[in-house]
Amino acid sequence: MDSSNSWLLSRVLVRLVAGALGGVVGYWLGLHLGYPVALGIALGAASVLALSISDTLKGHQLLDWLRNPEDPLPQLPGIWAEVAHRVQRVLHLRDDAIAHERARLDEFLSAIEASPHGVLLLDATDHITWVSAAAADHFGLDRQRDLQQRVTNLIRQPAFVQYLAAGDFREPVKVPVSRGGQTWLQLHLQVYGDGLKLLQSQDITERERADTMRRDFVANVSHEIRTPLTVLNGFIETLGALPLTEVERKRVIGLMAQQAERMQGLVADLLTLAQIEGSPRPASGRWVRVAALLQRIETDARGLSRERHPITVLFEPSEQATEVSGIESEWLSAMGNLVSNAVRYTPAGQPIEVRWARLPDGAGEFSVRDHGIGIDAEHIPRLTERFYRVDGSRSRDTGGTGLGLSIVKHVVQRHGGELKITSEKGKGSVFTLHVPAVRVRRA
Repeated sequence: MDSSNSWLLSRVLVRLVAGALGGVVGYWLGLHLGYPVALGIALGAASVLALSISDTLKGHQLLDWLRNPEDPLPQLPGIWAEVAHRVQRVLHLRDDAIAHERARLDEFLSAIEASPHGVLLLDATDHITWVSAAAADHFGLDRQRDLQQRVTNLIRQPAFVQYLAAGDFREPVKVPVSRGGQTWLQLHLQVYGDGLKLLQSQDITERERADTMRRDFVANVSHEIRTPLTVLNGFIETLGALPLTEVERKRVIGLMAQQAERMQGLVADLLTLAQIEGSPRPASGRWVRVAALLQRIETDARGLSRERHPITVLFEPSEQATEVSGIESEWLSAMGNLVSNAVRYTPAGQPIEVRWARLPDGAGEFSVRDHGIGIDAEHIPRLTERFYRVDGSRSRDTGGTGLGLSIVKHVVQRHGGELKITSEKGKGSVFTLHVPAVRVRRA
């Protein structure tokens, strides 16, 4: 028999004994003093009632404490003290279990918060019950105010609304979100428990941008190569099918050579890009004279310009001994691309300035300033994308492949520097290569 049953049995036995003693006392009084037997019964009942009242008062004391178990434990006699202590121990065990589970829940929620993916918990009626910090950032939600709101009232993208209504969550869905710029989120719902849902959100903007650039790259390469091939095939058919005079034949061959040279330049730029992207960062132990680089760049620029532009190279005499570390061919490619772009896009007669300067912190800057057509601000962030052209027809007419600035960006980044572009429509542009101080020295 357990202790609680023993306690109850003991209380019943006490009452029976008290009643029996009261009856015996009443009977004795009746025999010797002449009192009626009813008085004995009354005494027994009074004894039982007194014990019951005493137990009731102690029980109320215990109940009052249970209503506020944080208060000090009441001082109870006998078995009631044992009951109070046992109840207190059960409450402590419960509190310890609740604290342990709360700590585990906090650890779990902290792990979710550490994830870059957003998490929303939904109830069976698709109302939000919890929001992670990443999810609040993804959807622009308030983590407290938006609780218990229906999710489709806050996330209104049609693709997500249809996805939620369809109930088929085997595959995720992609939705665009406007947060100062175009952002793409991948959303995936998981059902758990009794109709509850977990909504995961992942920012896939960079992935989408990379996929778009890859598709554009393939399409642009195909287009750039297909155009000269079409021209070449047409001229080849013309040479084979029509009798041409010597003048016509020379003209056709000249145009064919021009298209072949265009394809050769495109392939060369593609190979240069592939080589740059697949190579490790250049070591800092190889040094090249800046004066020698500028001399070769000036020679190439004047040959490309054919005296159509006044070209000025600004270079302090004290910089004759200055050197930059890295791969000479890559520096020539980067600097040469900037100068050749200036020649191509600057109208005849307008000046072009090439400058090298040392900064107070020891870094170097190579800049090319033209007075050409200029570039709208909206195009500047995309100028270094492969095949991106502000004016595609003009670029092709001037012999550009659309890869020059992409090569420049990769070269300067591989050497730890930065490409800066400033331009104003109708007033020209300035392209600057910033070379870090660790890659500049005086020989």
